[in-house]
Amino acid sequence: MVRCACAPRFPSLKVPVILTQTDTTVGFLSQDSDKLYEIKSRSTTKPFIKVYTDFKSFLACGNRVPNTFKSTIRRSKKTTFIVKNKAFRVARTTLNSSVLNNYTWNYSTSANQTGKSFDRVFCEDKADIIIEDKNGLYERSSSSLYKINKIKRKKIR
Repeated sequence: MVRCACAPRFPSLKVPVILTQTDTTVGFLSQDSDKLYEIKSRSTTKPFIKVYTDFKSFLACGNRVPNTFKSTIRRSKKTTFIVKNKAFRVARTTLNSSVLNNYTWNYSTSANQTGKSFDRVFCEDKADIIIEDKNGLYERSSSSLYKINKIKRKKIR
């Protein structure tokens, strides 16, 4: 396990793959989707969810959502939304990590091989940085998934 006080201790890692407990389940986070595709052996036609630290950073990245759903998205917990075929989630991190605090967004995916359950040995082998609290890493249910447009929302998962 890698422990650090600040991100600059990893100068060789330009875009790391982070293994951590997310708001829903244990997952890989990275700003490089190509690394995540390689780890998961996943088809490049299936995009990853983009997780933002807060609603303000989501809007600062040039994203737009229908006015009728702004407060729903801002207050949502463990919920992923799809707007114009782009999946995103606003999730505040509960971990006090200087590595995670340096990023306003990350691509997110569950920490497992495609179609398989969580395997700690596989995940530790593939991750560049592991962030773990006293509770450890454990698998939970995935987020709810809604597709929204200007008028309605449709539950997908």
